[in-house]
Amino acid sequence: MSKTRLSYRYSLAFKQKVVSEIEAGKYSLSQARRIYDIHGAGTLYRWLRQLGKGHLIEKIVKVEMKDEKDKLKELTQKNRELESALAQAHLKLLMHESLLASVEAHYQVDLKKTFGSTASNVRSSRSKRKA
Repeated sequence: MSKTRLSYRYSLAFKQKVVSEIEAGKYSLSQARRIYDIHGAGTLYRWLRQLGKGHLIEKIVKVEMKDEKDKLKELTQKNRELESALAQAHLKLLMHESLLASVEAHYQVDLKKTFGSTASNVRSSRSKRKA
């Protein structure tokens, strides 16, 4: 025993009438489905997309002057240059930190603690500690 599947076809005028009533707020989607006996869960959504006024609201139209467009390109280019400069500075910082760590390991000195103090200050502080 095989079941035959029914295929419903609706006229364009009927679709437009249902869509206009939904958009006017006369019926909700579920009410319209019940009242007009519309089968298929996505049928009304498809009709609203195709025939409704909602498609006009979703579009964004951007109007700009030529100099605004050029300014946007200029700012985008400047942004790329600044990001590149930041990346270069970060790499340079990493290189200096690794060089500093290498020197500290080789000479077994903590340069961060002794940086800025002169040799005489270091000697005088050592002699004060001994005394």
